[in-house]
Amino acid sequence: MRRALLPLLFPLLLVAAGPAGPARGQVQLRCDGTLLEARGAAERRQAARWLRLSLGIEAEGATADAALASLQSRLAAVREGLRTLGVEELRVSSPQTWQLPAAGRRPGRVQAVLQVSGRVAPPRFQELVRGVGSLAGVRLAPVSAEADPLEAAGVRRDLLRAAYRDALAQASQVAAAIGRPLLTPLEVQLEGGGPPVALRAAAAPAADGVPTFDPAELEQPLSRLSLLVRFCAR
Repeated sequence: MRRALLPLLFPLLLVAAGPAGPARGQVQLRCDGTLLEARGAAERRQAARWLRLSLGIEAEGATADAALASLQSRLAAVREGLRTLGVEELRVSSPQTWQLPAAGRRPGRVQAVLQVSGRVAPPRFQELVRGVGSLAGVRLAPVSAEADPLEAAGVRRDLLRAAYRDALAQASQVAAAIGRPLLTPLEVQLEGGGPPVALRAAAAPAADGVPTFDPAELEQPLSRLSLLVRFCAR
């Protein structure tokens, strides 16, 4: 939980305790009425600016060298496909290998794997799923939507205002019920927001004429914010 006082957004009443005052960094709140607490929340969906992708590549061979050679060949095909899609922030992990034990008449094998990540524009979603996700040895993990980071500050301001209005409305109802309609905000505690929502993307070939994987059908990024407000009702 992150705690913050917002003197610029809301008129907070901050009164020091005792003749000598509190220690530095401490504030004591005083209410000459009834202390009310209300938790406000707000959320907002945004258009997806990017799709954050993650996929695994695996290959097998009789020896570690053979498995790694096959893995390298598959990586080259994936890398070319992603570059064609205009993928940005492309990252490739170091490969890992381990021994697969023999099973029945099947001799022991070596498996090699690595991870690839990056981000792609939503209109390229179909090409990502069909063109790259269906390549040999590729496993496409769930895709997450990302909003435009340039909108983050404005969205956060809007969520703060909406969450505070929500808390104020709740406190006002209680204050009216107890006959103390005059409210003064004393303190605001920010409780955080939510990350982008994870999305699912299946990588499976489809026959001609079958509808495409449509990024517009994916759940859009969702930002959340909640806060706890203490009011003095008089």
